[in-house]
Amino acid sequence: MIIEILGITAAQGKALELGKAFATLVGPIQVQPGCLSCRFFQSWPSQEVLQLEARWDSEENLVRHLKSDMYKRLLLLIELSATPPALEFLTVTEFRGLDLVEEARLNHP
Repeated sequence: MIIEILGITAAQGKALELGKAFATLVGPIQVQPGCLSCRFFQSWPSQEVLQLEARWDSEENLVRHLKSDMYKRLLLLIELSATPPALEFLTVTEFRGLDLVEEARLNHP
């Protein structure tokens, strides 16, 4: 799995407008082949910080997404960031859930 994390900062007074534009991309991204999930966040208390997170089943499907017209729209929104955007792609080789919490709490005093 590959996790794509994009963070931008909206210019003063533009967070609502830019946030709405980002939010319209979530549904179309979610239905692209290989997208496991896509979520949009605004930070609190500073609503100017916007973050988009998408999870992909393979690098092949992520690359297809990066070459898509949908991503071209996303790149145009990124250019509106008031500060340099943060873009990360994290390759996950293993993930754990509550089993890790249980293991840590039972085996380590």
